[in-house]
Amino acid sequence: MNPSLIRLLQLASPTLPVGAYTYSQGLEWAVESGTVTDEASAGRWIGDCLRHSLGSFEAVYLAHMLAAWDEHDLPQLAELDAEFLASRETAELRAETLQMGHSLVKLLEQLPEFSGAEFTAFPQTTFPLAWSCVAARWRVPPEDAIAGYLWSWLENQVMAALKAVPLGQTAGQRLLLKLGDLLPELARQAAIAPLAAACNFLPAFAIASCLHETQYTRIFRS
Repeated sequence: MNPSLIRLLQLASPTLPVGAYTYSQGLEWAVESGTVTDEASAGRWIGDCLRHSLGSFEAVYLAHMLAAWDEHDLPQLAELDAEFLASRETAELRAETLQMGHSLVKLLEQLPEFSGAEFTAFPQTTFPLAWSCVAARWRVPPEDAIAGYLWSWLENQVMAALKAVPLGQTAGQRLLLKLGDLLPELARQAAIAPLAAACNFLPAFAIASCLHETQYTRIFRS
């Protein structure tokens, strides 16, 4: 067995202590507003975000970050990191990626294979930048790494739906089975996409995140 598979499972695990479970990325507002009310509508919401934001934008940036880490191209990594941070449409989404990136860097400082010096060139570290560094160091094949990253996001979104809608565990597994089928092709496309092709035009997602910032009752941070 390729050891990189085990390391990818570790990276994609919900036990990775970066606080991903505390974020819904606007899904909680979609539930509050009545846009997401059941398994079918949760699947549509999560699936649209997966196709038109995570898969078509974040995964493309992740792919280029993986390549830049392999080439030790720090200027390119800094540019990619700054562009990704600038793409966060709301204060919550910006705070989320910086908090998760910071938490992952702090974790890496405690692991024997890392020193933390990998990130001294970056004033702020987004989550994709830190995550791609680990995947590249552990020699996870790029397409597999992208699929694992998308799976981690998908699993967290489904868990948020289970809590917020709420849905049962069986419904959650059905959503993961259905939406998980999209990941191989999304990962393949992102792995070969030029950076200019990256697109995250998803207005409802951005609006949901904005409105979540002032939502009266909430259990998630975004």
